[in-house]
Amino acid sequence: MFKKGSTSAAQRDPELLVGLDLGTSKVAVVVAERESRTGEAQIIGIGHSPSQGIRKGLIVNLDQAIRSVKQAVADAQNMVGLELDEATVAFSGSDVMSVRSKGMVSLGRSPRPVMQLDVERVIEAAQTEVAVPANQSVLHTIPVEYSLDGHGGIDDPLGMTGMRLEIDLQSVIVPTAALQNVLNCVEKAGLEVTGLVIKPLASALGSLSPEEAMAGAVAVDVGGGTTGVAVFSEGRPRRLSIIPVGGDHLTNDVACVLRIPLSKAEEIKREISLFGDPEAQDETIDFEIRGRNYSCPVRDVADIVKCRIEELYGVLVKSEVAEAGLPMLPAGLVLTGGVAKTNDLDGFVSEVLDMPARAAFPLDSGRMPPGRNGFEYACAAGIIRYMLERERNPFRYMEPSLDQIKRQGPTLRGGDERPKQVPKKPAGPSGLEQMLDTLKKSFRELF
Repeated sequence: MFKKGSTSAAQRDPELLVGLDLGTSKVAVVVAERESRTGEAQIIGIGHSPSQGIRKGLIVNLDQAIRSVKQAVADAQNMVGLELDEATVAFSGSDVMSVRSKGMVSLGRSPRPVMQLDVERVIEAAQTEVAVPANQSVLHTIPVEYSLDGHGGIDDPLGMTGMRLEIDLQSVIVPTAALQNVLNCVEKAGLEVTGLVIKPLASALGSLSPEEAMAGAVAVDVGGGTTGVAVFSEGRPRRLSIIPVGGDHLTNDVACVLRIPLSKAEEIKREISLFGDPEAQDETIDFEIRGRNYSCPVRDVADIVKCRIEELYGVLVKSEVAEAGLPMLPAGLVLTGGVAKTNDLDGFVSEVLDMPARAAFPLDSGRMPPGRNGFEYACAAGIIRYMLERERNPFRYMEPSLDQIKRQGPTLRGGDERPKQVPKKPAGPSGLEQMLDTLKKSFRELF
């Protein structure tokens, strides 16, 4: 699977897990080595490169995106000293839908233990209730909760005894074309795609502690072009969504209002604090553009950023959280992504939404390479945790067959492939003649 530059015959190549984070601002490749004794994985390297050809999470220039992936892969290979040839890919985009459905199957007239076949049957029953729009595909099928004989809150029903098994299922639906573009980009960059994961899920797994996920929390990953929202409760994702607003919008606002280049607006945006003392707010920021000196009050820049953040969290994120239908989220908001580096962001968001909020480094930040363990790498670290979760419990997060996605052209309702054109058969007897022939044969057999 992985090749080493020079090894002796007695040495074995390490078992590696590789994740690829396709972002609007950067492409990151995370490499983890699995420990054979415990099965746990330790991150040993992270490569990255500036993202080109990706806008608002969508690939808009395939050649540029391929070059970005190649650069990130080369950076990771230099760091770990191994050649990588496959990865699980996290991606974003627009038009992502999170749909809930229910299913039920009977286990028989008398109680008996639940078997794997029963779990597969009840998942299929819930899937039939989901109407997938044309040209879209189900990326994730996630059991939210099982019920046995009317008793809910069951995490894993295998081996439990009952007569009726029910499920509350979440399906994450994305455009088929977006999936195919991601597959084409990564494979043309020289990597085999072994799995796909939507970025809000990976970011949540990389930043939410188990206690927060059980109590109820919202992981909000604000990247360059999009914001991923993942609502967790009782350890399971209840809603996954993507908002097409990100850090680039903050930069654009500053650039437009102050009439300065985007690069300079990005620098200024990073300097301000949302909650500064009054004296600091009255200070000015001095900068130079093309040989000319400019200055603007810190308060003006802070107000510009506050307006956009208030809209993002107070309106858009709040709406997505409400759609999850959970009355309480005791752990509040967990903020990650590049924008989480904004000074005092957690305090301002907590005030806007009247909920506790904290800016979260990746859970594995202490074991990640220095300088590549910040907020913006939570998604990359979460891909490794996603891969491990899927190995431990195949029913936790289910994906479609990648071969099916590659073959899939325009789709019908339900995500099924359009029937292929069948070559016309040579002209034969008509339907009436075939029926008369059948009757004749029957009479011969009788008499």
